[in-house]
Amino acid sequence: MPELPEVETVRKQLLNHLQHKTIKSINIIHNNVFENQDTNKVKLNIQNQTINDIKRRGKWLIFELDNYDLLSHLRMEGKYLYRKPNEKIEKHELVIFNIDDTFELRYKDTRKFGKMYLINKEDLYKNSPLTKLGLEPWDDNLTINYLKDKYKNKKLPIKTVLLDQSIITGIGNIYADEILFLSKINPHKKCSDLNDKELKLIIENTKKVLDKAIKEGGTTIRSYTSEEGVSGRFQNNLLVHKRENEKCLVCNNIIIRDKIGGRSTYYCNKCQK
Repeated sequence: MPELPEVETVRKQLLNHLQHKTIKSINIIHNNVFENQDTNKVKLNIQNQTINDIKRRGKWLIFELDNYDLLSHLRMEGKYLYRKPNEKIEKHELVIFNIDDTFELRYKDTRKFGKMYLINKEDLYKNSPLTKLGLEPWDDNLTINYLKDKYKNKKLPIKTVLLDQSIITGIGNIYADEILFLSKINPHKKCSDLNDKELKLIIENTKKVLDKAIKEGGTTIRSYTSEEGVSGRFQNNLLVHKRENEKCLVCNNIIIRDKIGGRSTYYCNKCQK
């Protein structure tokens, strides 16, 4: 699944191609992408809207149009592709945007899990999925006290809670493993048992890992590649994720894979206490 660094990579690529371009029309092939929305109304409202900017909140892309904001979540395998007009529509291309009558932006999703929402601008942070998101990793309000307040009554493993988008948004399975390894925290440890030093390390290493991943264009694992098949390079820097039965790069202990909260979790039980 694309996590924050992968979505940020896609955002930059899309912005480079689409800023100040106009959506002439939209062909919605799979209506469920626009969940609980009148697709005829979406087609009418998005027509002739200019893409003024593309931003990101957590794992959500925000296309800032003239009168609306278009939210897009890639979920497991969603990606955007550029195609010539009248080029054959391939399987799993679910939404097609006609851009300035010169090319098409196609949303492709083999699993059909991705979602889009056309939102009135005044409702973006009042009545949209963004209202449920927590702090961005670089938000100045992400402090030890903030995490202490959020974690104090949670008996769940820290690995599970790091994936909770309502606390820190954008962290997924890959980067949660890497953050906990650098912080020397066992992923099974209960949130409520974390001390101030450990919370400080989580904040610092969240920024460190995600900054580096963005610089490397994200991580390419299994089905994820960014727009037009561009692959990230951060997978070459992974210290524990997907390294089951390999030697720890710090202590030579064998990396373990466990299931925590239904998610595969990789860690070194010698380095991470």
